[in-house]
Amino acid sequence: MLYNLFADEAIFFELFRSVTFRTGGAVGTSLVVCFLIAPAMIRWLKAKQREGQPIRDDGPETHFKKAGTPTMGGLMILISVCISTLLWSDLTNMYVWYALLVMVGYGAIGFADDFLKLTKRNTKGLPGKMKLLAQFAIGLIATVGVMYTLPDGLKTHVAPPFFKDVLINISWFFVPWCLVVIIGASNAVNLTDGLDGLAIVPVAIAAACFGLIAYLVGHASFSEYLYLNHVPGTEELAIICGALIGGAMGFLWYNAPPAAIFMGDTGSLAMGGLLGIISVMTKHEIVLAIIGGLFVLETVSVIVQVASFKLTGKRVFAMAPLHHHFEKKGWSEPTIVIRFWIIAVILALVGLATLKLR
Repeated sequence: MLYNLFADEAIFFELFRSVTFRTGGAVGTSLVVCFLIAPAMIRWLKAKQREGQPIRDDGPETHFKKAGTPTMGGLMILISVCISTLLWSDLTNMYVWYALLVMVGYGAIGFADDFLKLTKRNTKGLPGKMKLLAQFAIGLIATVGVMYTLPDGLKTHVAPPFFKDVLINISWFFVPWCLVVIIGASNAVNLTDGLDGLAIVPVAIAAACFGLIAYLVGHASFSEYLYLNHVPGTEELAIICGALIGGAMGFLWYNAPPAAIFMGDTGSLAMGGLLGIISVMTKHEIVLAIIGGLFVLETVSVIVQVASFKLTGKRVFAMAPLHHHFEKKGWSEPTIVIRFWIIAVILALVGLATLKLR
């Protein structure tokens, strides 16, 4: 909004035309908004929920002491990111609107899931098929919109990392490809969100990486130098990535052990979906699997566990997702969280290296 108001004013033109300046403003605004609304929202959620998020009966014993902690803290992140993005981004840019559509839409799905868990006092929430159908519908709308927005020559193409000037046209398979990326990223972050602070820091790290990628891909000179596919307009996505970083850090202040509030599906589904759609728009879907490798690892652990149990009747891990396995093995929660953060940083660096190794 500020860009649309002041970008044409001579005195403000250079300042508000700068994506880096507006990204910094988005980080700060989102952080401040999150800090301002958090105390009142935590009190309100605690008053409404009373018993807090339901705890799995078969979960690690250490989780029972968390009973009574309110959930739906993802609302704090969504509100702060939306306000910050609308304030600092170019509102004529369709990429921004598709990113917000996925984030808010998936956040609404997560909210419904959290609400049912609280009212029914169990850990099931929305039926899996209904949740997947809703994710599919929102993802499909965003994917079709992005296809029409992408420049010719990129609309149905996938760009593999490590290769310059290589594009693979997958034709109509591009739609299911994008849906797998968006829905997969959303649910992968959701599976990772199981310990205090575990998911939010890797999300912020991934957002920082994709903020940089969006900025580079959106500028012709940088994309040409790095042999990236130039996608005009995607530089604006750096602003929503910045807003996500600020909101994530604000939330972490209250989610750090011992957590005063949980993110819930409201936040995890929304943030994962947002990262997924941004990777599609910047043509870096495969790189997301590297940068977000921790989320992939957690998801694979669940798939392996379920497949092994159904096929052989035996479990590979003491408990899935993977972070619960290490809890069952006796690792303390802070040890697991910090070591997983380190893994997330390493994978992010590997993912960023693909920008140069071509």
